[in-house]
Amino acid sequence: MNNARTPLPPLLVVGDALLDHDLCGRAERLAPDAPVPVVHGTRRSSRPGGAALAACLAAADGRPVTLVTALGTDGASDTLRDLLADRVDLVEVPLDGALSSKTRVLAGDRPLLRLDDGEGRARGATRAAATAVAAAAAVLVADYGRGTADVLREALAEAAARAPVVWDPHVRGRPPVPGVRLATPSAQEARAFAQQLGRDGEPGEEAGLRSAARDARVLIGAWQAQAVAVTLGERGALLSHGETPLLVPTPATAAGDPCGAGDRFAATAAGLLADGALTEAAVQGAVHAATRYVAGGGARAVAAPDVRGALPDPPADGTGDPTADARRTAARVRAAGGTVVAAGGCFDLLHAGHVALLEAARRAGDCLIVCVNSDDSVRRRKGGGRPLVPAADRVLVLRALECVDAVAVFAEDTPERVLGELRPHIWAKGGDYARTRLPEQPLVESWGGQVLLLPYLDGRSTTGLARRAAEAPAPTGGTTR
Repeated sequence: MNNARTPLPPLLVVGDALLDHDLCGRAERLAPDAPVPVVHGTRRSSRPGGAALAACLAAADGRPVTLVTALGTDGASDTLRDLLADRVDLVEVPLDGALSSKTRVLAGDRPLLRLDDGEGRARGATRAAATAVAAAAAVLVADYGRGTADVLREALAEAAARAPVVWDPHVRGRPPVPGVRLATPSAQEARAFAQQLGRDGEPGEEAGLRSAARDARVLIGAWQAQAVAVTLGERGALLSHGETPLLVPTPATAAGDPCGAGDRFAATAAGLLADGALTEAAVQGAVHAATRYVAGGGARAVAAPDVRGALPDPPADGTGDPTADARRTAARVRAAGGTVVAAGGCFDLLHAGHVALLEAARRAGDCLIVCVNSDDSVRRRKGGGRPLVPAADRVLVLRALECVDAVAVFAEDTPERVLGELRPHIWAKGGDYARTRLPEQPLVESWGGQVLLLPYLDGRSTTGLARRAAEAPAPTGGTTR
């Protein structure tokens, strides 16, 4: 059987690149001469920003990415070229002035101040840039209002007529070209664009789902877009085709730095549309990816010096390789000095006993990775009638639990191989394994890990649930669906 993964389709990213810096330290007192915090012990990091961040995030999903952006001869442009080397293919258009850069001063995870430098703008298109747009099978426009999309507007309009184009707009930029598959403004951006078009809010109307739905409907008509997804932060996104909108909620509350979450959303949506996904599936995948991006450290996870190795996780939408996602999660938590907890099982028909065990396991450390038997593994262990739920669905259900950070799937009867890849500090099992020497225990202990037993709710089992369902009397009258 050939397990080689089919290469993902390429993506062209067009837009304004930025250079971002973070100065991170501790603020434990106020200055004696002014009521401002004193930040000390600072560490400086740099990373791609704007369209360059979106391109790096798309490349982190494993697809070839070409970035068309404006760069100049200034030091910030040179630094960004170094950060992008070997990550994306770069097609430059000329830049008048210095590349825009942002410096954030943070105390812990809390931004205190932002300094902006550089007001460079794209001077004009090049033949290479126009050719790249004309040849693109899928395009993401990350418009930060500095002219790159403007100088290629005619070529982008032609692209939108034949290929999926996702347009991530900025209020300083121009509206999307007609015909884009999906526009992705934030709620604030959608409100501002709608107001520019003369759509005022109703008296007493607050920013929320009702306002976002109305703004999206106005923008679809004005922009001639096929769909608009208004991003709502921790609430998810509202997808509209002009009629009744679809709310796509986040799978869990993610506490963290949201900087760049919109780029993660747009890059994922564009990539999934390039793969042939429906718009609804692309937006759902984008919401999940943005949630995990924030929970995984956000923009600072792509900071130099190791941009490629620290890029955030791919979409948690049930596509892709969940085990690779689990490896990245374990490596990130371990590198930060945290405790990696793993738990395992078939998790066929998830029930209250499973949930109680997983919630207890998560409290034992800083992340929980669930190791799940593949369908073949479950059949060997449980018999020909199992699993009742296929592995892909079991992964989706487990990932939806707030206490679960990642899921790994293993095909063997026992999880030694995947445990060797994850190297958790704690391997959690239910208390029903008490006084039983687990076959994986020597392996876990070989790297200093610990096997930990946790209380298990009595009387809950998948086998019992399946038996009671099979013995239940059939309904009388009417039809079943």
